[in-house]
This record gives sequence, structure tokens and C-alpha cells, in this order.
Amino acid sequence: MSAKHGNLSINSDNIFPIIKKWMYSDHDIFVRELVSNGCDAITKLKKLDGMGEYTLPDDYKAAIQVIVNPDEKTLKFIDNGIGMTADEVEEYITQIAFSGATEFLEKYKDKTNSDQMIGHFGLGFYSAFMVADEVHIDSLSYKEGSTPVHWTCDGSTEYDMSEGSKTTVGTEITLFLNEDCLEFANEYRVREVLEKYCSFMPVEIFLSKANAPQEYETIDESELKDDDVVVEHIHEDAKYEEKEKEDGTKEQVEVSPAKEKVKINKRPVSISDIHPLWTKHPNECSDEDYKEFYRKVFNDYREPLFWIHLNMDYPFNLKGILYFPRINTEYDSIEGTIKLYNNQVFIADNIKEVIPEYLMLLKGVIDCPDLPLNVSRSALQNDGFVKKISEYISKKFADKLSGMCKTDRENYEKYWDDINPFIKYGCIKDEKFSKKMMDYILFKNIDGKYLTLEDCINENKKEEAPAENTEEKAETTENTENTENADEKKEPEKTTVYYVTDEVQQSQYINMFRSQGMDAVILKHNIDSAFITHAERYNEHVTFQRIDADLTNDMKDESGEDLTDATNTLTDLFRKVLDKKDLTVKVENLKDENVSSMVTLSEESRRMQDMMKMYGMTGMDPSMFGGQETLILNAKHPLVQYILKNGENNNTSLFCEQLYDLAMISHKPLSPDEMTKFVSRSNQIMMLLAK
Repeated sequence: MSAKHGNLSINSDNIFPIIKKWMYSDHDIFVRELVSNGCDAITKLKKLDGMGEYTLPDDYKAAIQVIVNPDEKTLKFIDNGIGMTADEVEEYITQIAFSGATEFLEKYKDKTNSDQMIGHFGLGFYSAFMVADEVHIDSLSYKEGSTPVHWTCDGSTEYDMSEGSKTTVGTEITLFLNEDCLEFANEYRVREVLEKYCSFMPVEIFLSKANAPQEYETIDESELKDDDVVVEHIHEDAKYEEKEKEDGTKEQVEVSPAKEKVKINKRPVSISDIHPLWTKHPNECSDEDYKEFYRKVFNDYREPLFWIHLNMDYPFNLKGILYFPRINTEYDSIEGTIKLYNNQVFIADNIKEVIPEYLMLLKGVIDCPDLPLNVSRSALQNDGFVKKISEYISKKFADKLSGMCKTDRENYEKYWDDINPFIKYGCIKDEKFSKKMMDYILFKNIDGKYLTLEDCINENKKEEAPAENTEEKAETTENTENTENADEKKEPEKTTVYYVTDEVQQSQYINMFRSQGMDAVILKHNIDSAFITHAERYNEHVTFQRIDADLTNDMKDESGEDLTDATNTLTDLFRKVLDKKDLTVKVENLKDENVSSMVTLSEESRRMQDMMKMYGMTGMDPSMFGGQETLILNAKHPLVQYILKNGENNNTSLFCEQLYDLAMISHKPLSPDEMTKFVSRSNQIMMLLAK
């Protein structure tokens, strides 16, 4: 072929302009593009072989060689793929708008179903000019009688092409690095980039340093492969140790037999795992395989809690593995990492669009050849397809959890404390997810037992079942006819599920519940306040109430004693001593005589306060929303009786303040000023006892 000098074809019809340094956001992306092009070329050659249009040599081994040369400041990418003729170089390289993969598929569309090839050959090639002052291409096409091609370009719109000297089918691209990018002539830097982008490409990738001294390794002769280069045969004699026998004599015992070994040229190790775990069927993968893959990809020494293997062919092609990591929410970043691949080619590692918001802590890989990408393969287009992937992942996640709850309850309970905030958030955010998961939400009770909402309702009904009263039964029978119509209109009674937000703070109430054989669940995460409202909407016959929201009938001693006068007297006294004009005081005979005082706050008021905190409305007065604490005094307790009997004096004033603070401590933390006064007052009271 004759030498040719020409201009690169750049006109208004070229939708992919040459944009050397602003084409990609990541400066090292050119490595991925050039290796991807090599993979494409190899895939095409294999496809032609499969269709009978070409015959691969018997010893053919697909591979991409990446060679750094710090002395010459070059970086080479060599593939043994389809290669190019001069006309094809002209078409695919100099006329940037044409895509070799697109035309290839069009030509063979009737002979192959493959739509798995990465396109945009020409465009990816030009990413080389991000780091190179000059680029050379040496290529030899697979076509019989082809002439090798040598093409050069210095980054301008001009190029030179002439006959080359390449003797093997494939393409070699040489980058003459510019002074700002000499880091890419460093073997360790290039290895880092290859591991980032090319760890799972479908072709083996080998990195080497030009003119590096040959390295060797020694192996057993039985492990020798046909392509190993033997440097030396080594015989190792058997090894013996002297051991003492039972009779006291000694003998030589063989501890290692004689071995025949060989010293060989060190075998190159591929950077790429061409059969990554996500490409396999879940039945082929063991738990250890999944854990090892997780450690390798995410460098996380802690085992994941569980994982989901995605394997979908219709309505779109998607494979992957998603892990629920073990996290310490106090110290760890909750945001996970999703690595996105397109036919095993790395695209990006922070893809939020394809993961539901409430599953952002997941770590994993997703390989989706159908995913719409922009021209640089570096960003997702925002369209309905991405939403479908997100919905699919959400469904798979719900299926995994519900299945685990049904068939592996022990492990499900073991994980629950770690995963429940995210599951609850998902139920609040996503109606479909909520419908699938609400029956599998667990609630841990005060004895550490895990219950579903249905379990909580059933447990509550057992506690509330009244003993049969013969007189009441007769009276009910007598009035049945009169109330039949009214009962039909009555709504079913709501079941109250009591909950605890702080086991230490609310320990007094927990003890009272236990003493009456009552149960409560522990809900201490920030999301729980919003979640119980969601749960009440999900099941309209259930209402949640914090354990200190009100006194239950089981806690009261229904003696029939009229406590109206005591209530009025103590209300006036406590309001005056505490200087709280609006304080609500109730005097009750409590079954637990050891409890002197306690505070309750209506559930409605508490939720309003929680909402105010959530939205930063801390400066507003909670009482304006209809809620204040109620001070409960136990009429049976000696201290309450003492105050009631002695009226206002120095001692009773101390006792009033102390009883109020003791009740508040079981309700919420005291402020620093309140705590200082409480400690000082406690000392005063102890001094009274010491006199």
C-alpha cells in the first residue's frame, strides 16, 4: 500500500467530536477504553470463528498485553483480535462518527443473536489523546492476504498511514505519553488503573514492563504445562529425621520424599477474572465463594450479613450480587458502593440511580448490558429503564427478606437489629416494598423475644382476655336485644401495642409492666417514631402507645376509694411548691406500693414533640399542641401520705420537689441545672435522716 497523509473527518455529521481532555471526567479512563476495544476485537474474531467465517489457530489464547516502558515514556495495548485493514483504519479511526461494532452487528445480524458487544470503537480510541502527544496504530486484519497497517497521529487533525510490519493478527496501540502523564509509564500506577476498570473483563489481561529482567519460579515437575519455558531441572533428595524407637534405639525416618522440580519462566498472572461470580448461576456458588468475592472487591474484612444474587434475562438483561454489609452505624459511613458493569467492563462505582434510596448502604456489583449509557460510558441517562432496575432490586430484596423470615427465622432475627432501620425506612418510602415487608417486620419485646405485628396483637389479646364474670354475662344476655343494632355500627376495638424507647430511662415502667404480666416492644431508633404511624395506617385496628403514655387499668388498684379531695389538695400544693400553675396531678392507688411518683405524657403529644424535633422546631412550646406531662402520685406510698398529712412545710416542700424530679428522671433526662438541684436536694434529705 502507498503512504498516505490526510485529515481526520470532523464535520457537523460527526456526533462524537474529538475532545481530548474534557471527554471523560476521570483522567485514567483511557485505559478502560483501549482495553475494551481490544476485548471487542477479540469477541468479534471468536464470533467469526463460531460462524465458520474464520478458523482460529489450535493454540489460540485470547489475551490483551499492556506494556509500560518508562525509558521510552510509552504505553502499549496489544490484542490478538480481529485486526484492521487500511480501509477499516480509514473508516473507523479517521472518520470518527462510524462505529465498527455497529457495522459489524448490522452485517452479521442474520447470523448471530449477539448484542453483547461494546460499541463506539473509534470514539474510545481517541481517549488516548488525553495522555499522549502522539499515538501509533499497528494492525493486521484476519482477512486472508491482508497487508499490515501503520498509522500515526500527533493529536492534531492530521494523520499519516503507511504499510506496517506487524506479522500477527490483531492490533497494537502505542501511546507516547506527554510530560504531564508520565505516571502511566509506571507499572504500579497502570496496575492500579487496570484493577480498577478491568478486573472482570471477559479477556485475560497481562501487564508487563518492557526490558524488565526475566523472573523465575520453581514448581513440581508434575505441574508443568505445555507452554511453560523450562530453565532448569532440579532434583531434591528425600529428607530424613532421626527418631527414637520404643527400645531406645534410633533410626532414620523419611519425612519428605525425593522430588523432581523445574525452574521455569515466571507465569504471567491475568489481572482480569474472566468468569466473575455474578456471571455464574447461584447454584454453582458456595457461601465461601460469595464471602471471598466480597472481601476481594470491597476490601472489607467483616463478613456481610447476607447477599442477593441477581440473575434476570427478561424484560431486561441484568446480573449481579448485592451484599448487606455489617456496619457500625456509630462510626461507619452508611452509604454503600454499587459497582456498575456493562458486559464485565467497569463503568462507575457510585450509581445511586439504580438503587432505591433506602438501600443505599448496599455493596455490590451490577452488570447490565441493556443499561442506557452516555457516549463515554460514564453516566446513566435518567429514564424509565433505570427506574425499572431500581424496582426489580427492591422486589428481589423484599423476596429475600420475606423468604428468610419464613425459612431461616433464626438468622433473620440475628440480622434484624442491624437491618431494621433500613427496612422500616423502605416501608415508609415505598408502598410496594411496604406491602411485601410489613408482615415480616419484627418487634423485639422487653424479654428479647422477636415478634411480628400479628404476634404482638395475639399476645396483647391474651393479656387483655378478662376472667369470666357470671353476673356480667347474665346482664349482657339480658341487654343483647336492645344493643344488637348499636353493636353492628360499632367499630372493632383497637389493640394497643406498648413500646419502650429507652430501657434504662423507662425501667420503672418496664418493671411495673412485668409485675402485671404485660408486654412491650423496644423501639429506640430515630425512624421508629415515623414507622409506628405508618404501621397504624397499615393495620387500622392497632395503635402504638409508649409505655409511660398513661396508666393501664392493670396498674391501678381499683379499691373504690374516692381520691378527689386528695387530688385537689396535692394538686394545689405541688403547683405552688414547684411554681407550675398548669401542672396536671393525678392521685391513684397503684398496685406497686414501691412506686411513689411517675410521669405520663399522652402519645399524641409525644409524637408531636418528636415531629417538632425532627423538623428543628425545638423553640416552640409543646403545650400549644395540646400536650403536657401528668404527674401521677401513688396514694399508697408513705411519702405521698406524709405530704398529704403534713401540708406545706420545709420538709414537704423538699419531698414535693424530689418526688417530681424522681418521676421526671424516669421520663426523660434532667437538664444540667435540674440535675444540680436534684443532687443538692438529695444531700439535704439524707442530712435530715442523719440527724
